[in-house]
Amino acid sequence: MDKTSSYRLINICVFYGSSSGKDVEFQEAAKNLGTVLVEKRMHLVYEGGNLGLMGCVSIAAHDGGIQVVGIILKALTSCDIIEDTVGEVKIVSSMHERKA
Repeated sequence: MDKTSSYRLINICVFYGSSSGKDVEFQEAAKNLGTVLVEKRMHLVYEGGNLGLMGCVSIAAHDGGIQVVGIILKALTSCDIIEDTVGEVKIVSSMHERKA
């Protein structure tokens, strides 16, 4: 008898930087990840904002119609980064809370 699991991964958390990096291949890989999440109908949890690589994956996922949740530190809410967050935004007070 086959005892394979019937569980389906629904949420994935991605930690990228707010820099796009020097190589456009990294940006394309991040966009492709967003597209794969859409194809698999998974939800994205990420750092918030739409800058750099985190922006590439979050925008691709959001544009594809899946649930996107940005978790951002309260200390960063005064920066322009929060204005560009796509999807739902959760503001937390510490890195410990952000990673929980």
